[in-house]
Order: sequence, then structure tokens, then C-alpha cells
Amino acid sequence: MRYFEKLVCLVCVAASLTACGLRKQTSDTDITLKPVGPMFIADSAYQFCQQQCDFGPRTMNSAAHDACGDWIVAKFQHYGMTVTRQEATLKGYDGTPLKATNIMASYLPEQTSRLLLCAHWDSRPWADNDPDEANWKKPVMAANDGASGVAVMLEVARLLQNDSLKLGVDFVCFDAEDWGVPQWSDATDIGDSWALGSQYWAEHCTKQQAKRYRFGILLDMVGGQGAQFYKEGLSMQYAAGVVDKVWQAAQVVGFGSRFPMQTGGSITDDHISVNRVAKIPCIDIISHYPDCQQSSFGPTWHTVNDTMDHIDKSTLQAVGQTVIQVLFSEK
Repeated sequence: MRYFEKLVCLVCVAASLTACGLRKQTSDTDITLKPVGPMFIADSAYQFCQQQCDFGPRTMNSAAHDACGDWIVAKFQHYGMTVTRQEATLKGYDGTPLKATNIMASYLPEQTSRLLLCAHWDSRPWADNDPDEANWKKPVMAANDGASGVAVMLEVARLLQNDSLKLGVDFVCFDAEDWGVPQWSDATDIGDSWALGSQYWAEHCTKQQAKRYRFGILLDMVGGQGAQFYKEGLSMQYAAGVVDKVWQAAQVVGFGSRFPMQTGGSITDDHISVNRVAKIPCIDIISHYPDCQQSSFGPTWHTVNDTMDHIDKSTLQAVGQTVIQVLFSEK
């Protein structure tokens, strides 16, 4: 999620993807031009975020990580979802074996036409972007960078149990997203050390399974104070139609100011393998702070300050209601 690509590289990538035929478009389904679906409850999503943080940092190979994973599984099951754990031992950038679990929860699993909602649920083990060097090897609580995306998905799942959506939805919580090369390491970071769980998921997604998905939406850092969500560059390259769909939905439900009609950076995140390997058109809703000196991902990114103190219910509301609008506009 953390590797910015130079503009010249982005142009080359876009050209090569089109030439190789890997770019996949979705059907041009318009967003219903009035609010549809249930009201997203930000207070509930906020509590889901808090409950994840109550376990402590959910770093790989930790007791807190495993306990939180069990809790996420139980929550989806409680809301009537069919849940599957995809377990694997993955290798970190430094060779560390990572006991990873992708958590997959299905709404109406019998439906062959489906949407994909995803987020990562692990915490970064090192606060390597903290302004205080003494914190660089401390774990991140990951209230925003991890828990917020899962919290929005859990609230959507909670609402679906009592509603009449006829479309199948798969919620995937990717693991081992945030074990990428730390800034203090001498290792070379070319982007492939990030998003390990989604790489594994995409590699094991069969063509038959992939064809069931109309498109996917990745939720990453969707609870920060004052967050805005610019159109992420690689999402535009792979699935511009889906980006347009989502940003139109935000306008309809009154959150257009949170979703500017402008392009932000291009980011290596979980959606990359979903697009490149599984070949499912998938976009990234990810916060962008163009004027933040600490990081364009916001002032708490990869710092010890990524805590519940900096989670904004209005941000959760904006993203959650936009997702609801997208889901209930699909026919």
C-alpha cells in the first residue's frame, strides 16, 4: 500500500496493461440518482473499530492478531455470513514466516453474480514513519490503517442481514498487508513485500471464481479525521468505470466533498493483485492528504498515533453510506 510510482512508470504500466489485454472493464451500470439502501450507522462502525483496537496491535504472529481474527470470524457469522479461513504461511521481506489468515465471509453465497468488498486487518509492526525515531520499532495500533476498513465492512454486513439486497457480496479481510520493508531497513523496497495476503488470495482465485465478480472495492484508511478520497491512479488504470460509479454514489448521498473529482497518487495496495493476478476489476478507496507534511496518507500513518483518538465518525459515515449506495444501485 505504501509504494508510490513515478508518473513515467505509471504511464508505462498503463500502456503495457492495455497492450497485454489485462485491463478489464465492468458493465456500465449507473448509480441510482437518489439515496437507496439502509442508513449506515457510523456509531456502530466506530465501535467495531474500537473493539479491534481493544485487542492491541494485531501484528503478525501475535496473540492479539489471532484473537482478533477469531472475533472477526464470529462477527460475520453472527450476521448470517458463511465464513471461510484461508490459512497460509507467508514469507516476510526479511524471511520471517508469517502465519496468515485471509478471512472470507459471503452474503448469499448461492448467488453467482457478486461484488467484492475487501480490507486488510493486520497492524504494521513498526511505526517507521513516526516523527520520533524512538518509536520506529514500536507496533502501530492501526485504528485507521487496518481496523477502519474492516469496521465499515462489518457494519455493512450487519445491515445486510435485515435487508433485501439480492446480489451476492463477498467480504474479504486480507492479512499480512503491512509487513512491507520498513524505512529504517537496508532492504530494497520494490513494492512486492506489501499486501502478501491479497497476493496469496489472488493466486488461488480460480478463473471460474473470478468471473462471478462484477467488480471489487478495497477500503483502506477510511476513518481518519478530515480524510478525503481522491481517485487513486492505478484504480483509474484498471477500473475507471468502477471509480466513476463509486464517486457518483458519493455525490448522490451527499458526500461529494469527501470524494473530490481529482486523481491522487498511485499506490501499491491489496487491489493490485486482485486486478493483475485474479483479473477482477477492483478499486482502492484510500485517504489522501495532499497538504500534509507528515505523509500524504495523513499525519498518523505508520506512527504510534494511529489510535482511536484520531478516528472520525463522519469519515466512516461518508465511506460506509457510499458503499451502501453502490451495492443497492446494482441490478
